[in-house]
Amino acid sequence: MATVLLVLHLFVTLALIGVVLLQRSEGGGLGIGSSQGMGSFMSGRGTANLLTRTTAILGTAFFALSLTLAIMNRGTALPTSILDAPASTTPAAPALPAAPAVPTN
Repeated sequence: MATVLLVLHLFVTLALIGVVLLQRSEGGGLGIGSSQGMGSFMSGRGTANLLTRTTAILGTAFFALSLTLAIMNRGTALPTSILDAPASTTPAAPALPAAPAVPTN
């Protein structure tokens, strides 16, 4: 179940990124989302309303999926702390120096 929701979350994320990049910025931006010159499918205002509504729906789906995945995976990890680990009471042994090499003639 979590894998299916995670894949759905990925698709919603990619769609949200695409829809946000299609929108026109305040200063005009790239203007990809406008229908000017593309055969007047919708007016410029209608396209903006459609993209805004789509962004809101995808944003809500992203938020809901994020919360669902967080709640589903809430209790799966065991809490660990370095304070809970047993302390080592014996000190580490020092390393012994290597024996010098004896030259052979």
